[in-house]
Amino acid sequence: MTYDTPPLLSTVSSQFIADWLKALRPLCSDRHFESLLKRSDLLTDQDHPHGRVTLDQIVRLYQLAAVETGDEMMGLWSRPIRPRALQHLLTSVREATSLASALYRFSTFWNLLLDDHQFELLETDGALELRLIPQTDHAAQRFGHMLILKLAHGLMSWLARREVPVKAVAFAFAHPAFEEDYAVIFPAPVRFGGDATSISFDLKELGPVQVRSTVDLDLFLENAPRDWIFTRSREHTQSLRVRTYLSQTDWDSANLSAAAQAMHMTPRTLIRKLEIDGTSFQAIKDALRRDIAIRHLQTGQHSIEAIAHEVGFSSAANFHKAFQRWTGNTPSSYRRRAFSDG
Repeated sequence: MTYDTPPLLSTVSSQFIADWLKALRPLCSDRHFESLLKRSDLLTDQDHPHGRVTLDQIVRLYQLAAVETGDEMMGLWSRPIRPRALQHLLTSVREATSLASALYRFSTFWNLLLDDHQFELLETDGALELRLIPQTDHAAQRFGHMLILKLAHGLMSWLARREVPVKAVAFAFAHPAFEEDYAVIFPAPVRFGGDATSISFDLKELGPVQVRSTVDLDLFLENAPRDWIFTRSREHTQSLRVRTYLSQTDWDSANLSAAAQAMHMTPRTLIRKLEIDGTSFQAIKDALRRDIAIRHLQTGQHSIEAIAHEVGFSSAANFHKAFQRWTGNTPSSYRRRAFSDG
Protein backbone atom coordinates (compact mmCIF):
# COMPACT_ATOMS: atom_id res chain seq x y z
CA MET A 1 0.00 0.00 0.00
CA THR A 2 1.21 3.50 -0.76
CA TYR A 3 -1.06 5.63 1.38
CA ASP A 4 -0.59 6.82 4.97
CA THR A 5 0.08 4.53 7.90
CA PRO A 6 -2.72 3.72 10.37
CA PRO A 7 -3.60 6.07 13.21
CA LEU A 8 -0.94 5.64 15.87
CA LEU A 9 -1.27 2.54 18.04
CA SER A 10 -5.01 2.10 17.56
CA THR A 11 -6.66 -0.55 19.71
CA VAL A 12 -10.22 -1.85 19.92
CA SER A 13 -12.16 -3.12 22.91
CA SER A 14 -12.05 -6.80 23.75
CA GLN A 15 -15.84 -6.82 23.28
CA PHE A 16 -15.25 -6.04 19.61
CA ILE A 17 -13.73 -9.48 19.02
CA ALA A 18 -16.00 -11.40 21.41
CA ASP A 19 -18.26 -12.61 18.57
CA TRP A 20 -15.21 -13.84 16.71
CA LEU A 21 -13.95 -15.81 19.71
CA LYS A 22 -17.44 -17.23 20.25
CA ALA A 23 -17.49 -18.49 16.64
CA LEU A 24 -13.94 -19.80 16.85
CA ARG A 25 -14.30 -21.74 20.10
CA PRO A 26 -16.47 -24.64 18.72
CA LEU A 27 -13.85 -25.29 16.03
CA CYS A 28 -11.19 -26.10 18.64
CA SER A 29 -10.75 -28.14 21.76
CA ASP A 30 -10.53 -26.08 24.94
CA ARG A 31 -6.80 -26.70 25.06
CA HIS A 32 -6.31 -25.70 21.43
CA PHE A 33 -8.41 -22.57 21.89
CA GLU A 34 -6.36 -21.45 24.87
CA SER A 35 -3.21 -22.18 22.88
CA LEU A 36 -4.39 -19.93 20.04
CA LEU A 37 -5.05 -17.08 22.45
CA LYS A 38 -1.67 -17.46 24.13
CA ARG A 39 0.26 -17.64 20.85
CA SER A 40 -1.61 -14.53 19.72
CA ASP A 41 -0.55 -12.75 22.94
CA LEU A 42 -4.19 -12.26 23.88
CA LEU A 43 -5.08 -12.12 27.53
CA THR A 44 -7.43 -14.91 28.50
CA ASP A 45 -10.11 -12.77 30.18
CA GLN A 46 -11.38 -11.30 26.94
CA ASP A 47 -14.85 -10.76 28.36
CA HIS A 48 -13.60 -7.95 30.60
CA PRO A 49 -15.57 -4.83 29.53
CA HIS A 50 -12.47 -2.60 29.69
CA GLY A 51 -10.02 -4.96 27.95
CA ARG A 52 -8.16 -3.72 24.87
CA VAL A 53 -6.88 -5.58 21.80
CA THR A 54 -4.16 -4.41 19.41
CA LEU A 55 -3.95 -4.81 15.65
CA ASP A 56 -0.94 -7.11 16.06
CA GLN A 57 -2.95 -9.44 18.30
CA ILE A 58 -5.85 -9.57 15.83
CA VAL A 59 -3.49 -10.29 12.95
CA ARG A 60 -1.70 -13.08 14.84
CA LEU A 61 -4.95 -14.76 15.87
CA TYR A 62 -6.37 -14.52 12.34
CA GLN A 63 -3.24 -15.98 10.75
CA LEU A 64 -3.07 -18.87 13.22
CA ALA A 65 -6.78 -19.67 13.36
CA ALA A 66 -7.46 -19.47 9.62
CA VAL A 67 -4.79 -22.11 8.99
CA GLU A 68 -5.34 -24.38 11.97
CA THR A 69 -9.15 -24.55 11.73
CA GLY A 70 -9.20 -25.06 7.95
CA ASP A 71 -11.76 -22.23 7.70
CA GLU A 72 -10.52 -18.88 6.39
CA MET A 73 -13.49 -17.19 8.07
CA MET A 74 -13.04 -19.19 11.29
CA GLY A 75 -16.64 -20.16 12.00
CA LEU A 76 -18.11 -16.72 11.24
CA TRP A 77 -20.44 -18.15 8.57
CA SER A 78 -22.58 -21.29 8.54
CA ARG A 79 -20.45 -22.93 5.84
CA PRO A 80 -16.64 -23.20 6.33
CA ILE A 81 -14.61 -21.10 3.89
CA ARG A 82 -12.03 -23.61 2.74
CA PRO A 83 -8.27 -22.89 2.43
CA ARG A 84 -7.16 -20.89 -0.63
CA ALA A 85 -10.58 -19.25 -1.03
CA LEU A 86 -9.08 -15.81 -0.42
CA GLN A 87 -6.38 -16.52 -3.00
CA HIS A 88 -9.04 -17.41 -5.59
CA LEU A 89 -10.95 -14.24 -4.70
CA LEU A 90 -7.89 -12.07 -5.29
CA THR A 91 -7.14 -13.85 -8.56
CA SER A 92 -10.67 -13.11 -9.72
CA VAL A 93 -10.90 -9.44 -8.74
CA ARG A 94 -7.47 -8.48 -10.09
CA GLU A 95 -8.68 -9.48 -13.58
CA ALA A 96 -11.43 -6.84 -13.42
CA THR A 97 -11.04 -3.72 -15.55
CA SER A 98 -12.63 -1.31 -13.08
CA LEU A 99 -13.25 -1.12 -9.36
CA ALA A 100 -16.99 -1.34 -9.99
CA SER A 101 -16.58 -4.59 -11.89
CA ALA A 102 -14.20 -5.87 -9.18
CA LEU A 103 -16.92 -5.24 -6.61
CA TYR A 104 -19.33 -7.24 -8.77
CA ARG A 105 -16.82 -10.11 -8.91
CA PHE A 106 -16.47 -9.87 -5.12
CA SER A 107 -20.23 -10.25 -4.68
CA THR A 108 -20.61 -13.18 -7.09
CA PHE A 109 -17.65 -14.99 -5.50
CA TRP A 110 -19.15 -14.84 -2.01
CA ASN A 111 -22.61 -15.73 -3.29
CA LEU A 112 -21.16 -19.08 -4.35
CA LEU A 113 -19.85 -19.75 -0.84
CA LEU A 114 -22.35 -18.28 1.62
CA ASP A 115 -25.59 -20.04 2.53
CA ASP A 116 -26.93 -17.72 5.22
CA HIS A 117 -26.43 -14.45 3.30
CA GLN A 118 -26.27 -13.22 -0.28
CA PHE A 119 -24.74 -10.07 -1.67
CA GLU A 120 -26.46 -7.68 -4.04
CA LEU A 121 -25.16 -4.56 -5.79
CA LEU A 122 -27.37 -1.49 -6.11
CA GLU A 123 -26.59 1.68 -8.04
CA THR A 124 -28.45 4.70 -6.67
CA ASP A 125 -27.81 8.45 -6.63
CA GLY A 126 -24.30 8.19 -8.02
CA ALA A 127 -23.26 5.50 -5.53
CA LEU A 128 -22.63 1.78 -5.74
CA GLU A 129 -23.88 -0.06 -2.67
CA LEU A 130 -22.88 -3.59 -1.70
CA ARG A 131 -25.63 -5.09 0.47
CA LEU A 132 -25.47 -8.29 2.51
CA ILE A 133 -28.96 -9.77 2.53
CA PRO A 134 -29.81 -12.40 5.19
CA GLN A 135 -31.36 -15.65 3.98
CA THR A 136 -32.42 -16.81 7.45
CA ASP A 137 -33.79 -15.17 10.59
CA HIS A 138 -30.62 -15.87 12.58
CA ALA A 139 -29.02 -12.96 14.42
CA ALA A 140 -26.25 -11.15 12.54
CA GLN A 141 -22.70 -12.21 13.39
CA ARG A 142 -21.29 -8.76 14.14
CA PHE A 143 -17.61 -9.54 13.68
CA GLY A 144 -18.31 -11.53 10.52
CA HIS A 145 -20.31 -8.68 9.01
CA MET A 146 -17.57 -6.20 9.85
CA LEU A 147 -14.83 -8.42 8.46
CA ILE A 148 -16.45 -9.13 5.11
CA LEU A 149 -17.28 -5.45 4.49
CA LYS A 150 -13.75 -4.46 5.43
CA LEU A 151 -12.40 -7.11 3.07
CA ALA A 152 -14.43 -5.54 0.24
CA HIS A 153 -13.00 -2.12 1.08
CA GLY A 154 -9.49 -3.50 1.47
CA LEU A 155 -9.61 -5.21 -1.92
CA MET A 156 -10.88 -2.05 -3.63
CA SER A 157 -8.02 -0.09 -2.07
CA TRP A 158 -5.47 -2.78 -3.00
CA LEU A 159 -6.61 -2.72 -6.61
CA ALA A 160 -6.59 1.09 -6.74
CA ARG A 161 -3.21 1.40 -4.94
CA ARG A 162 -4.83 4.02 -2.67
CA GLU A 163 -7.45 4.01 0.03
CA VAL A 164 -10.77 4.22 -1.81
CA PRO A 165 -13.13 6.61 0.00
CA VAL A 166 -16.19 4.99 1.55
CA LYS A 167 -19.47 6.88 1.35
CA ALA A 168 -21.32 5.08 4.14
CA VAL A 169 -21.45 1.85 6.15
CA ALA A 170 -24.53 0.30 7.76
CA PHE A 171 -25.02 -2.78 9.92
CA ALA A 172 -28.12 -4.90 10.40
CA PHE A 173 -27.71 -5.04 14.17
CA ALA A 174 -28.32 -2.61 17.00
CA HIS A 175 -25.77 -0.16 18.37
CA PRO A 176 -23.18 -2.23 20.27
CA ALA A 177 -21.63 -0.95 23.46
CA PHE A 178 -18.32 -0.71 21.57
CA GLU A 179 -19.61 1.27 18.58
CA GLU A 180 -16.68 3.73 18.76
CA ASP A 181 -14.39 0.90 17.60
CA TYR A 182 -15.97 1.03 14.15
CA ALA A 183 -14.51 4.51 13.62
CA VAL A 184 -11.07 2.90 13.80
CA ILE A 185 -12.07 0.34 11.17
CA PHE A 186 -14.13 2.26 8.61
CA PRO A 187 -13.29 5.62 6.99
CA ALA A 188 -16.95 6.70 6.81
CA PRO A 189 -20.05 7.38 8.86
CA VAL A 190 -21.34 4.12 10.40
CA ARG A 191 -24.96 3.54 11.37
CA PHE A 192 -26.63 0.60 13.08
CA GLY A 193 -30.05 -1.02 13.11
CA GLY A 194 -30.49 -1.04 9.32
CA ASP A 195 -32.45 -3.58 7.31
CA ALA A 196 -29.21 -4.90 5.80
CA THR A 197 -25.46 -4.68 6.30
CA SER A 198 -23.94 -2.57 3.53
CA ILE A 199 -21.03 -0.48 2.31
CA SER A 200 -21.35 2.14 -0.42
CA PHE A 201 -18.87 3.95 -2.66
CA ASP A 202 -19.16 7.07 -4.80
CA LEU A 203 -19.17 5.86 -8.42
CA LYS A 204 -16.78 8.68 -9.34
CA GLU A 205 -14.18 7.07 -7.05
CA LEU A 206 -14.47 3.64 -8.68
CA GLY A 207 -12.08 4.13 -11.56
CA PRO A 208 -9.81 1.67 -13.36
CA VAL A 209 -7.99 -1.15 -11.63
CA GLN A 210 -4.20 -0.84 -11.31
CA VAL A 211 -2.17 -3.86 -12.40
CA ARG A 212 -1.34 -6.23 -9.55
CA SER A 213 1.29 -8.92 -10.00
CA THR A 214 1.40 -12.43 -8.57
CA VAL A 215 4.03 -11.16 -6.14
CA ASP A 216 1.61 -8.44 -4.99
CA LEU A 217 -1.10 -11.06 -4.54
CA ASP A 218 1.17 -13.33 -2.50
CA LEU A 219 2.20 -10.41 -0.27
CA PHE A 220 -1.43 -9.44 0.35
CA LEU A 221 -2.20 -13.00 1.41
CA GLU A 222 0.91 -13.24 3.58
CA ASN A 223 0.02 -10.03 5.43
CA ALA A 224 -3.71 -10.76 5.76
CA PRO A 225 -5.55 -9.21 7.43
CA ARG A 226 -3.05 -6.45 8.30
CA ASP A 227 -3.43 -4.60 4.99
CA TRP A 228 -7.19 -4.31 5.13
CA ILE A 229 -8.80 -4.71 8.52
CA PHE A 230 -7.69 -1.38 10.07
CA THR A 231 -8.25 1.73 8.00
CA ARG A 232 -5.20 3.75 7.03
CA SER A 233 -7.10 7.00 6.60
CA ARG A 234 -6.19 9.84 8.94
CA GLU A 235 -8.88 12.21 7.71
CA HIS A 236 -12.16 10.32 7.63
CA THR A 237 -13.47 11.50 10.97
CA GLN A 238 -12.63 14.55 13.03
CA SER A 239 -11.79 12.28 15.96
CA LEU A 240 -8.98 10.57 14.03
CA ARG A 241 -7.64 13.95 12.92
CA VAL A 242 -7.46 14.97 16.58
CA ARG A 243 -5.81 11.68 17.49
CA THR A 244 -3.16 12.20 14.82
CA TYR A 245 -2.58 15.78 16.01
CA LEU A 246 -2.15 14.58 19.61
CA SER A 247 0.31 11.87 18.55
CA GLN A 248 2.58 14.61 17.16
CA THR A 249 2.25 17.05 20.08
CA ASP A 250 3.80 17.34 23.53
CA TRP A 251 1.27 16.40 26.19
CA ASP A 252 1.91 19.67 28.06
CA SER A 253 0.51 21.64 25.10
CA ALA A 254 -2.12 19.10 24.05
CA ASN A 255 -5.30 21.05 24.77
CA LEU A 256 -8.56 21.71 22.96
CA SER A 257 -7.74 25.30 21.99
CA ALA A 258 -4.39 24.35 20.45
CA ALA A 259 -5.94 21.45 18.55
CA ALA A 260 -8.73 23.67 17.20
CA GLN A 261 -6.20 26.30 16.09
CA ALA A 262 -4.08 23.67 14.32
CA MET A 263 -7.20 22.53 12.44
CA HIS A 264 -8.21 26.09 11.53
CA MET A 265 -11.46 26.19 13.47
CA THR A 266 -12.81 27.54 16.73
CA PRO A 267 -12.87 25.36 19.86
CA ARG A 268 -16.67 25.43 19.78
CA THR A 269 -16.68 24.12 16.19
CA LEU A 270 -14.26 21.35 17.09
CA ILE A 271 -16.42 20.35 20.06
CA ARG A 272 -19.47 20.18 17.79
CA LYS A 273 -17.66 18.10 15.17
CA LEU A 274 -16.42 15.66 17.81
CA GLU A 275 -19.93 15.35 19.19
CA ILE A 276 -21.02 14.25 15.70
CA ASP A 277 -18.39 11.50 15.97
CA GLY A 278 -19.84 10.61 19.38
CA THR A 279 -16.74 11.58 21.35
CA SER A 280 -14.87 14.45 23.02
CA PHE A 281 -11.37 15.89 23.05
CA GLN A 282 -10.61 14.43 26.47
CA ALA A 283 -11.90 10.99 25.48
CA ILE A 284 -9.64 10.96 22.40
CA LYS A 285 -6.67 12.12 24.47
CA ASP A 286 -7.26 9.43 27.09
CA ALA A 287 -7.69 6.73 24.42
CA LEU A 288 -4.37 7.64 22.82
CA ARG A 289 -2.57 7.68 26.17
CA ARG A 290 -4.13 4.31 27.01
CA ASP A 291 -3.07 2.76 23.69
CA ILE A 292 0.50 4.05 23.95
CA ALA A 293 0.71 2.72 27.51
CA ILE A 294 -0.65 -0.70 26.47
CA ARG A 295 1.93 -0.99 23.70
CA HIS A 296 4.79 -0.19 26.07
CA LEU A 297 3.50 -2.52 28.78
CA GLN A 298 3.29 -5.36 26.27
CA THR A 299 6.82 -4.89 24.99
CA GLY A 300 8.29 -4.62 28.50
CA GLN A 301 11.01 -2.18 27.39
CA HIS A 302 9.94 0.77 29.56
CA SER A 303 9.41 1.13 33.27
CA ILE A 304 5.95 2.07 34.50
CA GLU A 305 7.35 5.40 35.73
CA ALA A 306 8.79 6.12 32.27
CA ILE A 307 5.49 5.23 30.61
CA ALA A 308 3.59 7.49 33.00
CA HIS A 309 5.89 10.38 32.10
CA GLU A 310 5.67 9.69 28.36
CA VAL A 311 1.88 9.83 28.32
CA GLY A 312 1.78 13.08 30.27
CA PHE A 313 1.23 12.16 33.92
CA SER A 314 3.02 14.04 36.68
CA SER A 315 3.27 10.92 38.84
CA ALA A 316 3.13 7.15 38.51
CA ALA A 317 0.31 7.11 41.10
CA ASN A 318 -1.93 9.26 38.90
CA PHE A 319 -1.10 7.07 35.92
CA HIS A 320 -2.03 3.94 37.91
CA LYS A 321 -5.46 5.38 38.74
CA ALA A 322 -6.13 6.45 35.15
CA PHE A 323 -4.97 3.16 33.64
CA GLN A 324 -7.17 1.17 36.00
CA ARG A 325 -10.12 3.36 35.03
CA TRP A 326 -9.38 2.82 31.33
CA THR A 327 -8.75 -0.93 31.35
CA GLY A 328 -9.91 -2.37 34.67
CA ASN A 329 -6.32 -3.36 35.51
CA THR A 330 -3.34 -1.69 37.13
CA PRO A 331 -0.31 -1.21 34.83
CA SER A 332 1.73 -3.74 36.81
CA SER A 333 -0.97 -6.45 36.73
CA TYR A 334 -1.58 -5.83 33.02
CA ARG A 335 2.13 -6.28 32.31
CA ARG A 336 2.36 -9.45 34.42
CA ARG A 337 -0.62 -11.03 32.68
CA ALA A 338 0.61 -10.00 29.24
CA PHE A 339 3.89 -11.84 29.81
CA SER A 340 2.40 -14.85 31.59
CA ASP A 341 -0.14 -15.36 28.76
CA GLY A 342 2.43 -14.81 26.05
